[in-house]
Formats: sequence, C-alpha cells, structure tokens
Amino acid sequence: MGSNINRRKFIGNSAAAVAAFTVIPRHVLGGKGFVAANDQINLGFIGVGKQVYTLLEEIGKCNGTRVLAACDVDSKKLGAFKTAAEAQNKSKNVQVSVDTYKYYRELLQRKDIDAVVIATPDHWHAQVAVDTAKAGKDIYCEKPLALTIAEGRAMVNATRKYDRVFQTGNMQRSWRDFRHAVELVRNGYIGEIKEINVHVGEPVKQCSLPALEPPAELDWNEWVGPSLYRGWNPELAPLFGDEKWAWWRGYRDFGGGLVTDWGAHMFDIAQWGLDMDKSGPVLFLPPLVPAKIGLSMRYDNGVVVNHKEWGEQNAVQFIGTEGRVEVSREFLRTFPAKDLAKAELKSSDKRVYHSENHYQDWIDAIKKRTRPVSDVETGHRTASVCNIVNIAYELQRPLQWNPVTEEFINDNYANSMRSRPFRGKWDFNNY
Repeated sequence: MGSNINRRKFIGNSAAAVAAFTVIPRHVLGGKGFVAANDQINLGFIGVGKQVYTLLEEIGKCNGTRVLAACDVDSKKLGAFKTAAEAQNKSKNVQVSVDTYKYYRELLQRKDIDAVVIATPDHWHAQVAVDTAKAGKDIYCEKPLALTIAEGRAMVNATRKYDRVFQTGNMQRSWRDFRHAVELVRNGYIGEIKEINVHVGEPVKQCSLPALEPPAELDWNEWVGPSLYRGWNPELAPLFGDEKWAWWRGYRDFGGGLVTDWGAHMFDIAQWGLDMDKSGPVLFLPPLVPAKIGLSMRYDNGVVVNHKEWGEQNAVQFIGTEGRVEVSREFLRTFPAKDLAKAELKSSDKRVYHSENHYQDWIDAIKKRTRPVSDVETGHRTASVCNIVNIAYELQRPLQWNPVTEEFINDNYANSMRSRPFRGKWDFNNY
C-alpha cells in the first residue's frame, strides 16, 4: 500500500531508479506479449507473511526476474521482506531497491511492474486479483484461489477480460509423482475409476477468539479489509517473529478450514485425474448431522469422491476396477502392479500438461502469453469444490450442483452462500 507521493518522486529521480531501468522494462517494448532477450520481469509482492518467503526464493530462481515493490499492512513484516528481497536482487547482480507500500493499489499504479505475486489471506484474494488484472499485470495467486464461488468466477472473468497470465499456487501439478499418478489414472492403468478417497482436515468454523488490542505495526482494519469486522487475535495474524502458521485459514470470513487449505491441493489432484478442470461434481452428500468428515460427492460420470479417513493424511486414493493409485507428497504407490509407480508411460499414452517447476512455468507462460499448468479457471474449479464441501457440511443436506451455470438446483439458500457479505467500499465484481 504505500509510501507517499513525495517519496515516490524522490525515488523516481534517484540513482536507484536509474539503475532500475538499465534493462528496458517490458511495458516500454511494445507489441502484445513481446519479451526481449535481455528483458527482466519486474515483480511486486502483495502480502508478505510466512508463505511469501518460499515464493520469493522459488520465483527468484527463475532467470530474468527481479523484485521492485512489496505491500503489507504490517510494517515490521514489510521491512523484513524488503531486506530479503533486496538481498536476493543483489545476489543476482540486480542493484535495485524494493519500494514498500501499505495500500496495494499504489503498488498497482506503477507502470514498471509487470507481474504481481498475491500471498495475502484468502479473504483478500479476489479484490486484489481483480484490481491487478485491471492494472494490466500478470498474476501468481496462492491457493485456495478464492474464499467464495462468486469471487473465483470474478477472478476468472477479470483475467480473461484483460488477457492476463494467471498461475494458481496449486504447485503439486508441477510435481512428478502427482503428474504420473494422474496419467496412470487417465490412461486406464488401474481400469475404470469408480471411487476416489481424499483425506484432508476439517471444514471451516465460526471464529470465537477473544478480541485483543492489535500491535502498533499492524493496521488491523486494513487487514480485515472487505470482510465483516472482528477484533484482532494473534491466532489470526501472528506477531512479527512468530513462526507458527497464521490460523485465519480456519475461520469463516477469512479462510475455509483445512477443507480449502489442504483440500485445494488434494481435491485438485482428484479433479485433474478425472479431467474435470472445467467442471465439477453434480451432487454433494454430507452427513445429515454435524460432522467434520464423511461427505461424498458424485460426478456426472458416476465417479464418487469421498472426504474420508482412508489411512493416509493429506493424500489421494484412486480406486479403479483393476487396481489402486495412492499419492501424497511423501509417496506414490500402485496396486497390485507396484512397478507402475516408477514405470515410463507408453509413447501412445495420453499426457497431461508437463511442468517440472511451478514458478518457472508461470514465468515462461508470461513470456509466451500462454496459460500455465494451474490457470485461473482450474484454480477456480478446485476452489469451488472445496467451497461447496464447506457449504454442504454447514447445511447438512444433499446439494445438487450445476457446474455449467455454477448454481445449486432448487436451493435458494445454498445459492446465497456462493458469495458473502462485504463491507461497503469493496466490489470485486467491478472489472
């Protein structure tokens, strides 16, 4: 969000700004999608909590990238990120300082920034992404893509309208074992798929944490942003230096529980295996009593996906008529033919999008003006599955879903839950 205008003018006339244009920025070159051989992709980061350092490191390994700006509503976290990003620039022989902002729209006004990395809490994703697309910048956004179904669709629409390259942070699509599992499934190595078991944690819940006085370095009102206001608690936004994961992700209005946090990874692999990246289930069957697990969903082709404990945490089990494929970040197992896990596929087999590096894939897509392995539509469809799972657990009744119109059938109350209340000034649909 940002420094004041006088400071920006000073920086613009300083030696640091001159250094920033030693390599001609992409917006000056002209020609849609044209990237010169010596060009740099100039990055801005919005949201600089714990997750951002993985993104900084991994995207920083991609040739032709440098960080120009960062934004956060916590001044201490922002200062620490500035130091780390400038050190990275220096290690790459890019002598560029990193400007800091509190208000993200000030960062988006900069013409020299080509692409933005969004690592805010989930409740900010849609508004920031839509504004970033409108500003003509490409986008990397952490998973789960959106807090609600309506917000995800708005992100897709804005991305398409402004012809942006958008990578969702479902990075398992760039891991060999997950890709291989999906190709085994799609090519019939375990027969016809009948059932898929996905073990991730519990649904979202209402926040009942006590409200405390926020630290001086944190603009708590701005952190809450478009969501309904509630008071600060360190579990929602830990103090600078606290290494635990912020648990805003567990509470309604900010996150979607482990159903979206880990479900965005694991239901994503189920969607990929079923070739449903532009669709989704048609029926959700939750337990008819309060529950944290036990829901089933059915696709139009008859395949059933269960949210259940099947023996492995944060893992997916594909069950076919002739065997099983089980995959997580720790293993890839196949039954009864155990050698399938390491086997090379036949040249005649169907292949899925091949990405070995989720971050390089995004950078390459920016340069080529193509859609990356986890395009915004893909991210939206996976996030929608997770969001509907949460809705079904809350309502405790079967829900029929039309993945074409993205509406519940004959259920007005469920349809009202596709979005959420907003505080007045926010409008992610203004694209």
